[in-house]
Amino acid sequence: MALRNIAIIAHVDHGKTTLVDQLFRQSGTFRANQRVDERAMDREDQERERGITILAKCTSVMWGETRLNIVDTPGHADFGGEVERILSMVDGVLLLVDAAEGPMPQTKFVTQKALAIGLRPIVCINKVDKPDADPDAALDQVFDLFAALEADEDQLDFPVLYGSGREGWMADAPDAGDGSLAPLFDKIVEHVPAPRPQRENKLDEPFTMLPTLQERDQFLGRILTGRIESGRVRMGETIKILSLNGVKAGEARITKLFHYEGLARVPVNEAGAGDIIALAGLETATVSDTLCAPEVEQPLEALPIDPPTLSMTFRVNDSPLAGREGDKLTGRLLRDRLFRQAETDVAIHVAETPERDAYQVAGRGELQLAVLIETLRREGFELSVSRPRTVNKKDPETGEIREPIEDVQVDVDEEHQGTVVEKLSQRKAELVEVKPSGGGKVRLVFSAPSRGLIGYHSEFLTDTRGTGIMHRRYSGYTPYKGPIPGRRNGVLISMENGKAVAYALWNLEDRGVIMVEPGSEVYEGMIIGEHSRPNDLEVNPIKSKKLTNIRAAGKDENVQLTPPRVLSLEDALAYIDDDELLEVTPKSIRLRKRFLKAHERKKESRKAEADML
Repeated sequence: MALRNIAIIAHVDHGKTTLVDQLFRQSGTFRANQRVDERAMDREDQERERGITILAKCTSVMWGETRLNIVDTPGHADFGGEVERILSMVDGVLLLVDAAEGPMPQTKFVTQKALAIGLRPIVCINKVDKPDADPDAALDQVFDLFAALEADEDQLDFPVLYGSGREGWMADAPDAGDGSLAPLFDKIVEHVPAPRPQRENKLDEPFTMLPTLQERDQFLGRILTGRIESGRVRMGETIKILSLNGVKAGEARITKLFHYEGLARVPVNEAGAGDIIALAGLETATVSDTLCAPEVEQPLEALPIDPPTLSMTFRVNDSPLAGREGDKLTGRLLRDRLFRQAETDVAIHVAETPERDAYQVAGRGELQLAVLIETLRREGFELSVSRPRTVNKKDPETGEIREPIEDVQVDVDEEHQGTVVEKLSQRKAELVEVKPSGGGKVRLVFSAPSRGLIGYHSEFLTDTRGTGIMHRRYSGYTPYKGPIPGRRNGVLISMENGKAVAYALWNLEDRGVIMVEPGSEVYEGMIIGEHSRPNDLEVNPIKSKKLTNIRAAGKDENVQLTPPRVLSLEDALAYIDDDELLEVTPKSIRLRKRFLKAHERKKESRKAEADML
């Protein structure tokens, strides 16, 4: 049976997962009367809620006598670590581009990785049925992108298909669709080569495999997915585990062997070179280890992964309200969970800190770290996290500090152009390109330090009245660009423990914006609002109205509160300052000062001033 291994690459919301749904239906993977949810590959709760693919996943469909192993990849740059790993086990890529938007920053990021290792692309111009679609312009932008990424002549000679993933058709021309994806299936079989291990006749060599995806099953334990690079593997065999540096990390017996059919893993007794399979029973093996026959001594080379750019401190929740909503409260449980996450996601690094029950977690971006925090709170953890900080490096030759920098692409209405340029310039961003995009809109391209973008997205949406679109892509490291102004307003800090009272909050509205509702539990050191001035202010949100036995001559005033500002998890992470923490529990998100007592905060402030002198 013939094999083809291919990855689908696309920017967020360009229709990748919807197209996979149609591939399932038209290949006969689903029965005609079988009910299947939309975006079937997005199985995780957060993927469905956020409308994005977070985890790379493998699937397989049959087209004639050929089995197509398809890998669905994340479309957001924060989850690029998932993409980089899976490129090592495919032999071609399907690049999906929106006919109206053209290739976007994430498209550039992943395509660059694919072209660098010699993969030949198939380009699909999707959503040609949109009113503002311009397939020819999108194709020109793709060609320019490939040329800028230094694609070779074979890669520049790419086949092109046009169609609509939602409608389920692809064709050689934008207006030639016949309601079928058969041209796409045929193009994959024709254009994507057979797996490299098969082309190089490695079927008779000793078994080797490099796992690229790792997950845990409650019944089977750790499951590792990857492509067999040489030889065959059978159920029940004992294989060796080699670390990256060639040191033997143990042996294990294969208890389960699977390949993929549609959305399911199907048990098989044997698999050979070139096939993408999943193995169970290897509790000590992890991603980037080499699984091999006992006689193999040399490990396989793993693709390099771009380093994390943001870090945060995760610590056990020690607020006065700790332990009321979660059931995982100890430092040991938090430590084990974080290191388990780092095993499955190579883009996340976890390290111990000098502080007790506190761990440094580094990742690709705010969204990736926010998804991890949301996962922990849904699992019953209570924790507090610090403000995200960039992971800087020191140049070994000059000793200068270097910080991560990102390419930022912004699409805004022309009337908001000046505001966006001004705000990003204050955050040390440099304007690289300005290009009108029609319809009264303009496309701005910036080169901006990652730390300058922390917390900017919500401000950007406010400045553009919700009409702006911003995309970011990690670019590299650059010399440190100097201090960047922080949050302009101080906060309102509770000085008492108890429940917030409507009368007290009503009297505090003149002081700033309130962030808690009447009846909410508050404690000393908890942030209950944003001050209207730059300094922090301690207030009493539980103070009630004095009652007397004298009847009032006039009617008492009704307390009418302005609805509080409710911050999402991502907004709260971006909002907090360096001396503040975000308390996260299964039911609540609270902002607080790192030091709850006022005298402790003053002591720390004096210490910081002395250090600066």
